[in-house]
Amino acid sequence: MSDPVLDLRGVTFRRDGNQILHGIDLTVRVGEHWALLGPNGAGKSTILGFCGARTHPTSGTVDVLGRRLGRVELQELRRHIGHVDPRHPLRSPLTVTEVVLTGITGTIEVPLRWAPTREQADRVEALVAEVGLSARRSAPWPTLSQGERGRALIARALAADPRLLLLDEPTTGLDVAAREQLLETIDVLAHSAPELASVLVTHHLEELPETTTHALLVSEGRTVAAGPVDAALTTETVTRAFAHPIIVERENGRWSARAARHLQTT
Repeated sequence: MSDPVLDLRGVTFRRDGNQILHGIDLTVRVGEHWALLGPNGAGKSTILGFCGARTHPTSGTVDVLGRRLGRVELQELRRHIGHVDPRHPLRSPLTVTEVVLTGITGTIEVPLRWAPTREQADRVEALVAEVGLSARRSAPWPTLSQGERGRALIARALAADPRLLLLDEPTTGLDVAAREQLLETIDVLAHSAPELASVLVTHHLEELPETTTHALLVSEGRTVAAGPVDAALTTETVTRAFAHPIIVERENGRWSARAARHLQTT
């Protein structure tokens, strides 16, 4: 069995006197693709902050890429983590290619007096093609649709060849067609980058890629279920996490959830 890419043990977190997380465990290994689900306020964003080496726990341990938070220089560690956030704070009209290049520098803007090597430029061009944006590679950021931005941000996250990819509600604001295109792009990664591990945060089961292998379901800062996705996401566990009767189904690799008034919340 491979060493963990992520390993959270007994993690708790307090903010302003409020207990946000209560003893969370999570182990992600090479090639695994985890979904992190739960209702609003469940603690998903806080957990993702640990995974991205952006937050320290109040207690417990967090090991990211074999390095323990609190004993490692965070900025250097973050260079090995790809992060896809649809709220990317870009304000200038960078082109698609320039946006993807910033994944190499780890910045929002292209640094002054910096130029990529030929190898880096070739990699960026290949990534732009991989996410289906070759025809839009010179298009400025403000002219891109939300779906195109999402795919550009995936390419950006992969530019530095990370070992871990974090996707923070990547389908936010997308229509159905754009959502499906983005999920297809994510599914392709399981084949083009088989050693890449990922964690995807969402509220909605319909937004899970087919290649999702595992899930962590949280509610009120506690684990409801964790493990292989078929065992972790069931009618019983999702009903418990969302405190509402919900029927969970999976067909042709995709998940769905709908209310079931006749079920009793447990």
